[in-house]
Amino acid sequence: MASGFAHMAFPNESPAYREARNQLLGAEIALRRQTEAVAEMRRALPPGGEVPEDYVFERIGADFRPEMVKLSELFGEHSTLLLYSYMFGPERDAPCPGCTHLLDCIDGAARHVPQRAALYAVAKSPIARLAAWAHDRGWNHLKLLSTAGNEYDAHYYGDTGALTPAMRAERGYKDGEVWDEPMLNVFVRDGGTIRHFWGSELVFAPDDPGQDHRGLDFMDPVWGMLDTTPEGRGKEFFPKVNY
Repeated sequence: MASGFAHMAFPNESPAYREARNQLLGAEIALRRQTEAVAEMRRALPPGGEVPEDYVFERIGADFRPEMVKLSELFGEHSTLLLYSYMFGPERDAPCPGCTHLLDCIDGAARHVPQRAALYAVAKSPIARLAAWAHDRGWNHLKLLSTAGNEYDAHYYGDTGALTPAMRAERGYKDGEVWDEPMLNVFVRDGGTIRHFWGSELVFAPDDPGQDHRGLDFMDPVWGMLDTTPEGRGKEFFPKVNY
């Protein structure tokens, strides 16, 4: 298994600990390989569907005034665009704490990801509200866009509007109710054509017993760090907007 690491030993650990730890290391190596295998499958996806329209978003411009921007303009110099749907619509008094803690982390990543791909968070609230919240939150790198007035959320599962009756029944959602959902979508541009490449559909997959969807854990360092602790994530803990 991980016999190559048999020489490792932390101070005063027991032989039983080292044996169990090496067994765990073997599982961690297998998980690492599985993670890469899944990433290879993702990269090998055939071309996704062409976007139905060049969605128009609202953002804060260089002069700090709201301006309109098209989806095709968001790519900049890149051929890939990541859009994270933030659960902060105008009907909410406060944003989703789960999304907010994730974007706290992504703000740091937003220094680096744009070296390879364009990255934005989108939400249904007016852009002035989103910009004020980002300022209060201290997000200095993450760029936010408003989807107010376009159909992006409805088409790409940034809300529950596109869920099938079967999915609604499975989750106990009432007909006619529409609210925002967390969703990461990746788009690619090839010449003048923009296609959907991948979306975090695991968010909507049936949960395993005792878990939530965990559909975005791959990009969430909070849960990853807690998973290394003896207490784990805990059954009661969930991130808050403020503590």
